[in-house]
Amino acid sequence: MLPIDPTPTPAIPASPWSPPYLLYLGNAPDHLAAKTARGLAHWRPQWCVGQFRGSECKTTLGLPDLDFRQAVEAGAKTMIVGVANAGGVMDAEVVRHVVAALDAGMNIGSGLHERLTSHPEIVAAAERNARFLFDARQAPALPVGNGRRRAGLRLLAVGTDCSVGKMYTTLAIERELRSRGVRADFRATGQTGIFIAGAGVPIDAVVADFISGAAEWISPARDDGGWDLIEGQGSLFHPSYAGVSLGLLHGAQADALVLCHEPGRAHMRGLPHYPVPDLKTCLEANLEAARLTNPDVVAVGVAVNTSQAGGADNAARICKDIEDLLGLPCQDPVGMGVARIADRLQACFAN
Repeated sequence: MLPIDPTPTPAIPASPWSPPYLLYLGNAPDHLAAKTARGLAHWRPQWCVGQFRGSECKTTLGLPDLDFRQAVEAGAKTMIVGVANAGGVMDAEVVRHVVAALDAGMNIGSGLHERLTSHPEIVAAAERNARFLFDARQAPALPVGNGRRRAGLRLLAVGTDCSVGKMYTTLAIERELRSRGVRADFRATGQTGIFIAGAGVPIDAVVADFISGAAEWISPARDDGGWDLIEGQGSLFHPSYAGVSLGLLHGAQADALVLCHEPGRAHMRGLPHYPVPDLKTCLEANLEAARLTNPDVVAVGVAVNTSQAGGADNAARICKDIEDLLGLPCQDPVGMGVARIADRLQACFAN
């Protein structure tokens, strides 16, 4: 085991924006385009008073449809721009809606790559209404990673591909551990997770040299026996995003890994010429990379998204096959929970 670094790490600042939220879907063409809003509605329903949909919106969260004045009257303090598109940009309609929401009295949070502050009309509306603008994909100043062993227990979700449930898995494990009286904290690395957790680092907006340092910063030393549950990003096998995945593995200094997977994918997301890796190869590659900063890392489970499996019987069969292959508990965090994965985690770290 590597020696523990005694150097204290700065605390992560609290969220600068406040619920309750109005979730902005705009003209989202499908449910995936509204994944940020959908994640908030699923994990923090008590914070969400309603949704705003444009005339061409093709999805819903099942929340009340409210205009901006109605949302404020219902108690909304912040509108979250919870829709994503190619490039993460704001078109003229989104800008108009953001200005209208500011004039109605709400703060604005956005997970898009294009910053709210890049639009003078948005900045002017925020200033005249004394409202706050928060761009979740604006990274703070960060240190370069140093790889020194730090106190505490950490779990990192890794994946065979992008968008296979790494955020849902870590949040589900947080909920399960807390229900058992175990201290556990979700550490967000993506825009949706940041809105859910109230803090975090947008890893895809961090300069490459600082990715491992960002993971060290977001999960500082802790001595209370609890777990930091770090949201993973990308995949070591995705040519577009393997760099961020590797940086997280090194900076997380994970004691435990959970492998996330969506059965039935024919290829890596957005890359039809790259097949999804087999589970054994993917798990061993992640363990080998993680051993650079924690030689004692272990895998404790596999989390699968079986929403397209065709029913509970097929989902159960898929999980059984994976368990037989890898010798690890396998569950769908949404459909089955993560109790057996948490059992393995606690058994591996009983002392």
